[in-house]
Parts: sequence; structure tokens; C-alpha cells
Amino acid sequence: MIVKNNGDMPEAPVKEEKVKNVLMKILIGPDDGSHNIIMRHFKVLSEGHSPFHSHPHEHVVKIEKGKGIVVRETGEEVLVSQGQSLLIEENETHQFKNPFSEPFEFICTILNPEK
Repeated sequence: MIVKNNGDMPEAPVKEEKVKNVLMKILIGPDDGSHNIIMRHFKVLSEGHSPFHSHPHEHVVKIEKGKGIVVRETGEEVLVSQGQSLLIEENETHQFKNPFSEPFEFICTILNPEK
């Protein structure tokens, strides 16, 4: 068993095309011996966003702090906030945005894409 303090783990800017003002840290992943799943913490700063994208694996998201916008495949924008959870299906196009002044934080758990 591995027990880690989330606050002690370093976060780094996400350096991908079409990403703005997003920080990420791996809470549990391959470096911890987790071969099949990866749990990540994202912090979307004010005016930040992920790309409008899809991928071949589903993932679950738990909103940890603040509020933000999730953009659905159709372009519909849905307000989400602390205490809510999401399932994003495989190949479902989506985006996370933060038009607000406070950070928007969420946990995202995915299957290890290298498996």
C-alpha cells in the first residue's frame, strides 16, 4: 500500500498545444506501482482551459474546489462545482474552462494509456 500527502506533491504547468493556465500533478501513477490507472489533480487558473479534445479511454472526474465549465461535444457549456462528479465516455469530445477568478480544481482518473 502506498499513502501519499497530496499537498506535498509538485504541480507543473501542462505544456500542450491549446492549453492555457492549467497545472497538474500525478497523485498516483506508474511511479507508485499503479500499472493500470492514473489519478491526476488539475488546477485550472482564472481564464484557463484544456483543449477541446477526445481520447480513446473514458475517465472519471471529481470536482474538488471552485467551479468551472465543462464543454460537451455539442458545444453546450455546463457549470460544474465542488461536490459533483462526471463520467466522460471514450471518444467523447470535451473541454474544461475557468472563466472565474478563483481556481477550478478537479481529480481526473484514467486508465494508463500505455496499457
